[in-house]
Amino acid sequence: MEIQPYQYFVGIDWASDSYQVCLINNDNKVLGEKKFEHSGDGIAQCIDWIVKLAGGHACPVAVAIEVPHGAMVESLVEKSLAVFAINPKQMDRFRDRHTVAGAKDDLDAYVMADSLRTDQRCFHRVRLDEPAIVRLRELSRMAADLKTDGNRLSNQLWEHLRRFYPQMLKLCPAADEVWLWDLLKAVPLPADAAKLKPAKVNAILHAHRIRRHTAKEVLEHLRQSALRLAPGAAEAASERVQMLLPRLRLLQQQQEVTAKRIENILDELCAAPPESEGRKHSDAEILLSLPGVGPVVAATMLAEASQPLRNRDYQALRNYAGAAPVTRRSGKKMVIVMRYACNEQLSNALYHWSRTSTQNDPKAKKHYTEMRERGHRHGRALRGLADRNLAMLISMLKSNTLYDAAKRSAAEVQAA
Repeated sequence: MEIQPYQYFVGIDWASDSYQVCLINNDNKVLGEKKFEHSGDGIAQCIDWIVKLAGGHACPVAVAIEVPHGAMVESLVEKSLAVFAINPKQMDRFRDRHTVAGAKDDLDAYVMADSLRTDQRCFHRVRLDEPAIVRLRELSRMAADLKTDGNRLSNQLWEHLRRFYPQMLKLCPAADEVWLWDLLKAVPLPADAAKLKPAKVNAILHAHRIRRHTAKEVLEHLRQSALRLAPGAAEAASERVQMLLPRLRLLQQQQEVTAKRIENILDELCAAPPESEGRKHSDAEILLSLPGVGPVVAATMLAEASQPLRNRDYQALRNYAGAAPVTRRSGKKMVIVMRYACNEQLSNALYHWSRTSTQNDPKAKKHYTEMRERGHRHGRALRGLADRNLAMLISMLKSNTLYDAAKRSAAEVQAA
Protein backbone atom coordinates (compact mmCIF):
# COMPACT_ATOMS: atom_id res chain seq x y z
CA MET A 1 0.00 0.00 0.00
CA GLU A 2 1.37 3.39 -1.01
CA ILE A 3 1.43 5.89 1.88
CA GLN A 4 0.35 9.34 0.70
CA PRO A 5 1.30 12.53 2.57
CA TYR A 6 -1.50 14.66 4.00
CA GLN A 7 -1.41 17.87 6.02
CA TYR A 8 -4.70 17.52 7.91
CA PHE A 9 -6.34 14.49 9.48
CA VAL A 10 -9.99 14.19 10.44
CA GLY A 11 -11.62 11.59 12.68
CA ILE A 12 -15.39 11.07 12.52
CA ASP A 13 -17.13 9.15 15.30
CA TRP A 14 -20.48 8.06 13.87
CA ALA A 15 -23.39 7.90 16.31
CA SER A 16 -27.00 7.05 15.47
CA ASP A 17 -28.10 10.64 14.84
CA SER A 18 -24.94 12.76 14.96
CA TYR A 19 -21.22 12.90 14.10
CA GLN A 20 -18.41 13.89 16.43
CA VAL A 21 -15.66 15.38 14.25
CA CYS A 22 -12.07 16.19 15.23
CA LEU A 23 -9.45 17.77 12.95
CA ILE A 24 -5.70 17.79 13.66
CA ASN A 25 -2.62 18.78 11.69
CA ASN A 26 0.70 17.04 11.04
CA ASP A 27 2.02 18.17 14.43
CA ASN A 28 -0.90 16.49 16.25
CA LYS A 29 -2.39 19.84 17.17
CA VAL A 30 -6.18 19.88 17.47
CA LEU A 31 -7.46 22.59 15.13
CA GLY A 32 -11.13 22.04 15.84
CA GLU A 33 -13.70 19.66 17.29
CA LYS A 34 -17.42 19.86 16.69
CA LYS A 35 -20.62 17.81 16.57
CA PHE A 36 -22.93 17.74 13.53
CA GLU A 37 -26.36 16.16 13.13
CA HIS A 38 -27.14 13.36 10.70
CA SER A 39 -29.02 15.28 8.02
CA GLY A 40 -28.40 16.78 4.62
CA ASP A 41 -27.66 20.22 6.06
CA GLY A 42 -25.59 18.76 8.89
CA ILE A 43 -23.33 16.77 6.54
CA ALA A 44 -22.93 19.79 4.23
CA GLN A 45 -21.99 22.01 7.19
CA CYS A 46 -19.50 19.38 8.38
CA ILE A 47 -17.71 19.25 5.02
CA ASP A 48 -17.63 23.05 4.73
CA TRP A 49 -16.20 23.28 8.26
CA ILE A 50 -13.46 20.74 7.47
CA VAL A 51 -12.45 22.45 4.21
CA LYS A 52 -12.46 25.87 5.86
CA LEU A 53 -10.13 24.75 8.67
CA ALA A 54 -7.86 23.12 6.07
CA GLY A 55 -7.33 26.42 4.30
CA GLY A 56 -10.06 26.06 1.71
CA HIS A 57 -8.59 23.02 -0.05
CA ALA A 58 -9.77 19.40 0.11
CA CYS A 59 -6.71 17.69 -1.37
CA PRO A 60 -4.47 17.78 1.76
CA VAL A 61 -7.23 16.34 4.01
CA ALA A 62 -7.55 12.67 5.01
CA VAL A 63 -10.65 11.48 6.85
CA ALA A 64 -10.83 8.40 9.10
CA ILE A 65 -14.13 6.65 9.84
CA GLU A 66 -15.22 3.20 11.01
CA VAL A 67 -18.20 2.69 8.69
CA PRO A 68 -17.08 2.57 5.03
CA HIS A 69 -20.50 3.43 3.58
CA GLY A 70 -23.42 5.77 4.09
CA ALA A 71 -24.38 9.35 3.28
CA MET A 72 -21.44 10.91 5.13
CA VAL A 73 -18.83 8.73 3.38
CA GLU A 74 -20.38 9.25 -0.05
CA SER A 75 -20.61 13.02 0.46
CA LEU A 76 -16.98 13.22 1.57
CA VAL A 77 -15.75 11.27 -1.45
CA GLU A 78 -17.90 13.36 -3.81
CA LYS A 79 -16.19 16.49 -2.42
CA SER A 80 -12.75 15.02 -3.28
CA LEU A 81 -11.82 14.26 0.33
CA ALA A 82 -9.69 11.15 0.89
CA VAL A 83 -11.68 8.78 3.13
CA PHE A 84 -10.07 5.87 4.97
CA ALA A 85 -11.95 3.14 6.86
CA ILE A 86 -10.74 0.95 9.69
CA ASN A 87 -12.04 -2.19 11.32
CA PRO A 88 -13.71 -1.48 14.72
CA LYS A 89 -11.59 -4.21 16.31
CA GLN A 90 -8.40 -2.45 15.23
CA MET A 91 -9.89 0.80 16.46
CA ASP A 92 -10.08 -0.75 19.94
CA ARG A 93 -6.33 -1.34 19.82
CA PHE A 94 -5.63 2.26 18.84
CA ARG A 95 -7.87 3.45 21.66
CA ASP A 96 -5.62 1.64 24.16
CA ARG A 97 -2.85 4.08 23.25
CA HIS A 98 -4.78 6.92 24.84
CA THR A 99 -6.72 5.26 27.65
CA VAL A 100 -5.49 2.15 29.43
CA ALA A 101 -8.86 1.66 31.13
CA GLY A 102 -10.50 1.06 27.76
CA ALA A 103 -13.02 3.89 28.13
CA LYS A 104 -15.08 4.71 25.04
CA ASP A 105 -16.39 8.26 24.71
CA ASP A 106 -16.03 11.33 22.48
CA LEU A 107 -12.27 10.74 22.41
CA ASP A 108 -12.81 8.30 19.51
CA ALA A 109 -12.83 11.06 16.88
CA TYR A 110 -9.41 12.27 18.01
CA VAL A 111 -8.09 8.68 18.27
CA MET A 112 -9.07 7.96 14.64
CA ALA A 113 -7.50 11.18 13.37
CA ASP A 114 -4.26 10.58 15.27
CA SER A 115 -4.11 6.91 14.21
CA LEU A 116 -4.55 7.86 10.56
CA ARG A 117 -1.72 10.38 10.97
CA THR A 118 0.71 7.79 12.37
CA ASP A 119 -0.53 4.46 10.91
CA GLN A 120 -2.09 5.10 7.51
CA ARG A 121 -1.11 1.59 6.37
CA CYS A 122 -3.67 0.11 8.82
CA PHE A 123 -6.53 1.90 7.02
CA HIS A 124 -7.92 1.18 3.58
CA ARG A 125 -8.98 3.85 1.11
CA VAL A 126 -12.70 4.06 0.40
CA ARG A 127 -13.71 4.55 -3.22
CA LEU A 128 -17.23 4.75 -4.59
CA ASP A 129 -18.47 1.97 -6.83
CA GLU A 130 -20.38 2.47 -10.04
CA PRO A 131 -24.20 2.62 -9.69
CA ALA A 132 -24.70 -0.88 -11.12
CA ILE A 133 -22.40 -2.39 -8.48
CA VAL A 134 -24.21 -0.49 -5.71
CA ARG A 135 -27.54 -1.87 -6.91
CA LEU A 136 -26.06 -5.33 -7.26
CA ARG A 137 -24.78 -5.22 -3.68
CA GLU A 138 -28.18 -4.32 -2.27
CA LEU A 139 -29.96 -6.94 -4.37
CA SER A 140 -27.52 -9.72 -3.46
CA ARG A 141 -27.85 -8.92 0.23
CA MET A 142 -31.61 -8.73 -0.14
CA ALA A 143 -31.61 -12.15 -1.81
CA ALA A 144 -29.66 -13.59 1.12
CA ASP A 145 -32.10 -12.04 3.61
CA LEU A 146 -35.12 -13.33 1.70
CA LYS A 147 -33.63 -16.81 1.62
CA THR A 148 -33.04 -16.70 5.37
CA ASP A 149 -36.61 -15.54 6.01
CA GLY A 150 -37.95 -18.23 3.69
CA ASN A 151 -36.00 -20.95 5.50
CA ARG A 152 -37.28 -19.69 8.82
CA LEU A 153 -40.93 -19.81 7.70
CA SER A 154 -40.44 -23.21 6.04
CA ASN A 155 -39.08 -24.55 9.32
CA GLN A 156 -42.16 -23.23 11.11
CA LEU A 157 -44.40 -24.89 8.54
CA TRP A 158 -42.49 -28.17 8.93
CA GLU A 159 -42.94 -28.06 12.71
CA HIS A 160 -46.70 -27.48 12.46
CA LEU A 161 -47.13 -30.25 9.88
CA ARG A 162 -45.18 -32.66 12.05
CA ARG A 163 -47.60 -31.82 14.82
CA PHE A 164 -50.82 -32.81 13.02
CA TYR A 165 -50.16 -33.69 9.35
CA PRO A 166 -46.99 -35.84 8.93
CA GLN A 167 -48.39 -37.37 5.74
CA MET A 168 -47.51 -34.13 3.94
CA LEU A 169 -43.87 -34.35 5.01
CA LYS A 170 -43.54 -37.73 3.29
CA LEU A 171 -44.30 -35.97 0.01
CA CYS A 172 -41.91 -33.04 0.62
CA PRO A 173 -39.63 -33.51 3.66
CA ALA A 174 -38.49 -29.86 3.77
CA ALA A 175 -41.99 -28.37 3.25
CA ASP A 176 -40.45 -25.64 1.09
CA GLU A 177 -41.97 -26.31 -2.34
CA VAL A 178 -44.81 -24.32 -3.88
CA TRP A 179 -46.77 -27.35 -5.06
CA LEU A 180 -47.02 -28.62 -1.49
CA TRP A 181 -48.43 -25.27 -0.41
CA ASP A 182 -51.13 -25.56 -3.09
CA LEU A 183 -51.89 -29.06 -1.87
CA LEU A 184 -52.20 -27.81 1.71
CA LYS A 185 -54.64 -25.16 0.57
CA ALA A 186 -56.75 -27.82 -1.17
CA VAL A 187 -56.52 -30.29 1.75
CA PRO A 188 -56.07 -28.25 4.97
CA LEU A 189 -56.90 -31.18 7.30
CA PRO A 190 -56.16 -34.93 7.16
CA ALA A 191 -59.89 -35.64 7.31
CA ASP A 192 -60.38 -33.76 4.01
CA ALA A 193 -58.14 -36.18 2.08
CA ALA A 194 -61.01 -38.60 1.58
CA LYS A 195 -62.89 -35.95 -0.43
CA LEU A 196 -59.93 -35.00 -2.61
CA LYS A 197 -60.29 -36.05 -6.25
CA PRO A 198 -57.42 -37.35 -8.41
CA ALA A 199 -58.12 -34.66 -11.03
CA LYS A 200 -57.35 -31.91 -8.51
CA VAL A 201 -54.08 -33.56 -7.52
CA ASN A 202 -53.15 -34.07 -11.18
CA ALA A 203 -53.78 -30.38 -11.86
CA ILE A 204 -51.45 -29.33 -9.02
CA LEU A 205 -48.69 -31.73 -10.08
CA HIS A 206 -48.98 -30.72 -13.73
CA ALA A 207 -48.97 -26.97 -12.91
CA HIS A 208 -45.67 -27.29 -11.03
CA ARG A 209 -44.15 -30.00 -13.26
CA ILE A 210 -43.80 -32.53 -10.46
CA ARG A 211 -42.94 -35.94 -11.92
CA ARG A 212 -41.55 -37.77 -8.91
CA HIS A 213 -45.07 -38.33 -7.55
CA THR A 214 -48.26 -39.48 -9.22
CA ALA A 215 -51.77 -38.54 -8.15
CA LYS A 216 -52.33 -42.06 -6.93
CA GLU A 217 -49.22 -41.98 -4.71
CA VAL A 218 -50.17 -38.58 -3.29
CA LEU A 219 -53.66 -39.78 -2.38
CA GLU A 220 -52.28 -42.95 -0.79
CA HIS A 221 -50.01 -40.89 1.47
CA LEU A 222 -52.70 -38.37 2.41
CA ARG A 223 -55.29 -41.05 3.21
CA GLN A 224 -53.10 -42.87 5.69
CA SER A 225 -54.29 -43.02 9.29
CA ALA A 226 -54.14 -39.57 10.86
CA LEU A 227 -52.67 -38.75 14.26
CA ARG A 228 -55.11 -38.85 17.15
CA LEU A 229 -55.12 -35.41 18.77
CA ALA A 230 -57.22 -33.57 21.31
CA PRO A 231 -60.44 -32.07 19.93
CA GLY A 232 -59.68 -28.82 18.13
CA ALA A 233 -55.88 -29.32 18.06
CA ALA A 234 -55.71 -30.21 14.36
CA GLU A 235 -57.99 -27.32 13.43
CA ALA A 236 -55.87 -24.87 15.45
CA ALA A 237 -52.63 -26.07 13.84
CA SER A 238 -54.26 -25.94 10.39
CA GLU A 239 -55.18 -22.31 10.94
CA ARG A 240 -51.57 -21.52 11.72
CA VAL A 241 -50.48 -23.30 8.55
CA GLN A 242 -52.98 -21.44 6.38
CA MET A 243 -51.70 -18.14 7.78
CA LEU A 244 -48.10 -19.12 6.94
CA LEU A 245 -48.81 -20.00 3.32
CA PRO A 246 -49.41 -16.42 2.00
CA ARG A 247 -46.19 -15.25 3.66
CA LEU A 248 -44.25 -18.11 2.10
CA ARG A 249 -45.71 -17.34 -1.34
CA LEU A 250 -44.80 -13.65 -0.99
CA LEU A 251 -41.21 -14.48 -0.09
CA GLN A 252 -41.04 -16.90 -3.01
CA GLN A 253 -42.25 -14.21 -5.42
CA GLN A 254 -39.81 -11.66 -4.02
CA GLN A 255 -36.94 -14.12 -4.41
CA GLU A 256 -37.85 -14.69 -8.04
CA VAL A 257 -38.09 -10.93 -8.73
CA THR A 258 -34.76 -10.29 -6.99
CA ALA A 259 -33.04 -13.08 -8.91
CA LYS A 260 -34.37 -11.68 -12.20
CA ARG A 261 -33.12 -8.19 -11.38
CA ILE A 262 -29.68 -9.56 -10.47
CA GLU A 263 -29.48 -11.37 -13.81
CA ASN A 264 -30.48 -8.17 -15.65
CA ILE A 265 -27.74 -6.15 -13.94
CA LEU A 266 -25.17 -8.85 -14.72
CA ASP A 267 -26.25 -8.76 -18.36
CA GLU A 268 -25.81 -4.98 -18.35
CA LEU A 269 -22.32 -5.30 -16.85
CA CYS A 270 -21.34 -7.94 -19.40
CA ALA A 271 -22.63 -5.82 -22.29
CA ALA A 272 -21.09 -2.57 -21.02
CA PRO A 273 -17.91 -1.41 -22.80
CA PRO A 274 -14.65 -2.03 -20.87
CA GLU A 275 -13.44 0.77 -18.60
CA SER A 276 -10.06 1.16 -20.32
CA GLU A 277 -8.94 0.93 -23.92
CA GLY A 278 -7.36 -2.27 -25.15
CA ARG A 279 -9.62 -4.46 -23.00
CA LYS A 280 -12.09 -6.75 -24.74
CA HIS A 281 -14.01 -8.17 -21.79
CA SER A 282 -15.61 -6.73 -18.65
CA ASP A 283 -14.90 -8.12 -15.19
CA ALA A 284 -18.41 -9.58 -14.97
CA GLU A 285 -17.98 -11.39 -18.29
CA ILE A 286 -14.66 -12.87 -17.19
CA LEU A 287 -16.05 -13.97 -13.84
CA LEU A 288 -19.11 -15.63 -15.37
CA SER A 289 -16.93 -17.57 -17.82
CA LEU A 290 -15.37 -19.58 -14.98
CA PRO A 291 -16.78 -23.08 -14.34
CA GLY A 292 -19.04 -23.21 -11.29
CA VAL A 293 -19.81 -19.48 -11.25
CA GLY A 294 -23.51 -18.67 -11.59
CA PRO A 295 -25.50 -15.44 -11.17
CA VAL A 296 -25.60 -15.63 -7.35
CA VAL A 297 -21.85 -16.24 -6.92
CA ALA A 298 -20.95 -13.65 -9.57
CA ALA A 299 -23.22 -11.01 -8.04
CA THR A 300 -21.80 -11.60 -4.57
CA MET A 301 -18.20 -11.49 -5.80
CA LEU A 302 -18.69 -8.28 -7.80
CA ALA A 303 -20.67 -6.57 -5.04
CA GLU A 304 -18.78 -7.59 -1.89
CA ALA A 305 -15.24 -7.63 -3.32
CA SER A 306 -15.45 -4.71 -5.73
CA GLN A 307 -12.27 -2.97 -4.54
CA PRO A 308 -9.95 -6.04 -4.47
CA LEU A 309 -11.22 -7.05 -7.91
CA ARG A 310 -10.73 -3.54 -9.26
CA ASN A 311 -7.19 -3.40 -7.83
CA ARG A 312 -6.44 -6.99 -8.99
CA ASP A 313 -5.25 -7.61 -5.43
CA TYR A 314 -5.10 -11.37 -4.92
CA GLN A 315 -3.84 -11.22 -1.33
CA ALA A 316 -6.53 -8.77 -0.22
CA LEU A 317 -9.21 -10.82 -1.98
CA ARG A 318 -8.24 -14.14 -0.39
CA ASN A 319 -8.02 -12.49 3.05
CA TYR A 320 -11.37 -10.74 2.71
CA ALA A 321 -13.06 -13.91 1.43
CA GLY A 322 -11.61 -16.14 4.17
CA ALA A 323 -9.60 -18.36 1.78
CA ALA A 324 -6.25 -17.42 3.33
CA PRO A 325 -5.46 -19.36 6.54
CA VAL A 326 -4.25 -17.75 9.76
CA THR A 327 -0.87 -18.79 11.19
CA ARG A 328 -0.38 -18.61 14.95
CA ARG A 329 3.23 -19.02 16.00
CA SER A 330 4.73 -18.88 19.49
CA GLY A 331 8.22 -20.23 20.09
CA LYS A 332 8.40 -23.73 18.65
CA LYS A 333 4.63 -24.06 18.37
CA MET A 334 2.88 -23.21 15.12
CA VAL A 335 -0.82 -23.72 14.35
CA ILE A 336 -2.55 -22.94 11.04
CA VAL A 337 -6.30 -22.38 11.40
CA MET A 338 -9.23 -21.22 9.31
CA ARG A 339 -9.75 -17.47 8.94
CA TYR A 340 -13.00 -16.40 10.61
CA ALA A 341 -12.50 -12.61 10.37
CA CYS A 342 -13.82 -12.24 6.82
CA ASN A 343 -16.88 -11.23 4.81
CA GLU A 344 -19.45 -13.94 5.56
CA GLN A 345 -21.43 -13.52 2.33
CA LEU A 346 -18.24 -13.61 0.26
CA SER A 347 -17.03 -16.66 2.14
CA ASN A 348 -20.32 -18.49 1.48
CA ALA A 349 -20.18 -17.57 -2.21
CA LEU A 350 -16.63 -18.88 -2.41
CA TYR A 351 -17.70 -22.14 -0.76
CA HIS A 352 -20.49 -22.72 -3.29
CA TRP A 353 -18.22 -21.74 -6.18
CA SER A 354 -15.68 -24.36 -5.09
CA ARG A 355 -18.38 -26.97 -4.54
CA THR A 356 -19.97 -26.48 -7.96
CA SER A 357 -16.61 -26.24 -9.72
CA THR A 358 -15.86 -29.83 -8.65
CA GLN A 359 -19.03 -30.82 -10.53
CA ASN A 360 -18.27 -28.82 -13.69
CA ASP A 361 -14.48 -28.80 -13.95
CA PRO A 362 -12.46 -32.06 -14.07
CA LYS A 363 -9.29 -30.29 -12.91
CA ALA A 364 -11.07 -28.83 -9.88
CA LYS A 365 -12.45 -32.27 -9.07
CA LYS A 366 -8.97 -33.78 -9.36
CA HIS A 367 -7.48 -31.14 -7.06
CA TYR A 368 -10.26 -31.71 -4.50
CA THR A 369 -9.73 -35.48 -4.64
CA GLU A 370 -5.98 -35.13 -4.13
CA MET A 371 -6.49 -32.96 -1.05
CA ARG A 372 -8.97 -35.45 0.38
CA GLU A 373 -6.50 -38.27 -0.20
CA ARG A 374 -3.88 -36.31 1.74
CA GLY A 375 -6.19 -36.40 4.76
CA HIS A 376 -7.86 -32.98 4.52
CA ARG A 377 -11.52 -32.62 5.46
CA HIS A 378 -14.22 -31.53 3.06
CA GLY A 379 -14.19 -27.87 4.14
CA ARG A 380 -10.41 -27.61 4.09
CA ALA A 381 -10.25 -29.15 0.61
CA LEU A 382 -12.85 -26.68 -0.69
CA ARG A 383 -10.97 -23.73 0.84
CA GLY A 384 -7.79 -24.88 -0.87
CA LEU A 385 -9.68 -25.11 -4.14
CA ALA A 386 -11.20 -21.68 -3.54
CA ASP A 387 -7.75 -20.17 -3.04
CA ARG A 388 -6.66 -21.74 -6.32
CA ASN A 389 -9.75 -20.38 -8.10
CA LEU A 390 -9.11 -16.86 -6.81
CA ALA A 391 -5.54 -16.92 -8.09
CA MET A 392 -6.82 -18.02 -11.50
CA LEU A 393 -9.49 -15.28 -11.47
CA ILE A 394 -6.99 -12.51 -10.71
CA SER A 395 -4.68 -13.81 -13.44
CA MET A 396 -7.54 -13.76 -15.94
CA LEU A 397 -8.54 -10.23 -14.89
CA LYS A 398 -4.99 -8.98 -15.34
CA SER A 399 -4.66 -10.53 -18.79
CA ASN A 400 -8.30 -9.73 -19.71
CA THR A 401 -9.04 -13.22 -21.00
CA LEU A 402 -12.03 -15.50 -20.67
CA TYR A 403 -11.72 -18.98 -19.22
CA ASP A 404 -10.46 -21.53 -21.72
CA ALA A 405 -9.87 -25.10 -20.56
CA ALA A 406 -7.55 -25.80 -23.53
CA LYS A 407 -5.27 -22.84 -22.74
CA ARG A 408 -5.22 -23.83 -19.12
CA SER A 409 -4.13 -27.38 -19.95
CA ALA A 410 -1.38 -26.10 -22.26
CA ALA A 411 -0.10 -23.72 -19.57
CA GLU A 412 0.02 -26.51 -16.98
CA VAL A 413 1.93 -28.80 -19.37
CA GLN A 414 4.44 -26.04 -20.10
CA ALA A 415 4.88 -25.33 -16.39
CA ALA A 416 5.47 -29.04 -15.70
